[in-house]
Amino acid sequence: MMTRRTFAKAVAAAGFPVIIPAKVLGQDAPSNTVQVGQLGYGRMGAGDVSDILRCKGSKIVAVSDVDTKRMDIGKARIEDAYTKQNAPVEVKLYQDYREMLARKDIDAISISTPDHWHSQPAVEAAFAGKDVFMQKPTSLTISEGRLVSDAIRINKRVFLLGSQQRSSEQFHRACELVRNGRLGKISLIEIGLPGDPAGGKIDEMPVPPNLNYDMWLGSTPSVYYTEDRVHSQKDINARPGWLRCEQFGAGMITGWGTHHLDIAHWAMGWEASGPREIEGKGAFHPTTKDGKPSSLWDVHGDYDITMTYADGVKMRVWNKFPNGVRFLGENGWIFVSRGAARVTASDPVAPGRELKALDASDPALLEGDAGAVKLYRHRGVHLQNWFDCIRSRAETIVPAETAHRSCTACLVAHIGMKLGRKLTWDPATEKFVNDAEANAMLAREERAPYGTRRAFERLSKKS
Repeated sequence: MMTRRTFAKAVAAAGFPVIIPAKVLGQDAPSNTVQVGQLGYGRMGAGDVSDILRCKGSKIVAVSDVDTKRMDIGKARIEDAYTKQNAPVEVKLYQDYREMLARKDIDAISISTPDHWHSQPAVEAAFAGKDVFMQKPTSLTISEGRLVSDAIRINKRVFLLGSQQRSSEQFHRACELVRNGRLGKISLIEIGLPGDPAGGKIDEMPVPPNLNYDMWLGSTPSVYYTEDRVHSQKDINARPGWLRCEQFGAGMITGWGTHHLDIAHWAMGWEASGPREIEGKGAFHPTTKDGKPSSLWDVHGDYDITMTYADGVKMRVWNKFPNGVRFLGENGWIFVSRGAARVTASDPVAPGRELKALDASDPALLEGDAGAVKLYRHRGVHLQNWFDCIRSRAETIVPAETAHRSCTACLVAHIGMKLGRKLTWDPATEKFVNDAEANAMLAREERAPYGTRRAFERLSKKS
């Protein structure tokens, strides 16, 4: 009898792309259905699940979350959706995602966790032979992002980042026009991102019995529980407090910056590189006032960063610009944004004419064929690209190295905010030049037993 393992070896030996089948039809033939384990069922996880349910050739068979209340909601919604599709399925639940990764019949993992829990499960999933979809940003630190990209490459996994803008018509069009020289030589790119407020209730609270709080903290330091540090226990769709805590994320510079800086990289052909110089400032919310705690949320507020790339083009990232990306060149400008569309209810929408998803200084700049350079094109549900590539073993529209590089640009901007002085970055070595203080910020200490570095080193030795 041919097992999954022997089937995969036989296919590989024949020279065909290897797809680990989710199940066997009859007893011997591989199925075209990709079986998915969903890691994280909160605000973003619920949206990702909704998209997966719309994708052809996919089936969610398991959900994992450190909050059992959220797992139960996910299970009920997924099973109800499949029942309505006349394709009922029993969704298994795992509070410890590692048990889900151990399942041989799961082909792929969708990661929709808080930012500090992105990189470790991505690395572990890759070494477990799972293809990976992950919400942005790729990582909380640059060193973690490098390990994610390396793990995906080493294990030949198919990876897609949740940079949905690449699957939107206006962003593809704007990038293709710029890449083909419609604006002439680009001198400046203006990127507008939102900010986050101070606040959050600081009073210590008992840990809910449904939450594995130690695991939720992961590799970050142990701190007392309060709901505004984690997520709402009442509303799964509410914007969670962890987004505004530096312990778990970098704030909007990665939260929205990963989207828009990725678009700038795509348009300019910078997907395998990064900025050379970083200079700017950022205001960070105070956590104490007169020696007493005043704000739980401590990510950046206002910020203004300018980064210069190897070709001399400058990118200014400022929270006072309209939310979107403006390319300025010899022949005028092109502005692209989501317009009035929102991925989540909390997405900011720019006012006035900037609600236009695609705009230009002269409407003629947007007309006609873009030119000889044709960028990767995918339309429709972003996640469908992942499933299509899992079957073909082709590269997705946002592969791991591309995702890492756009996240890196955000993180070096964040370090620039922190230090408030000019920095020189070497994209080849992924180090700051002659700056020990800045280089010390490329990684964080990891609280045992968690951590991306620990996982990578442990699994590398086994493979």
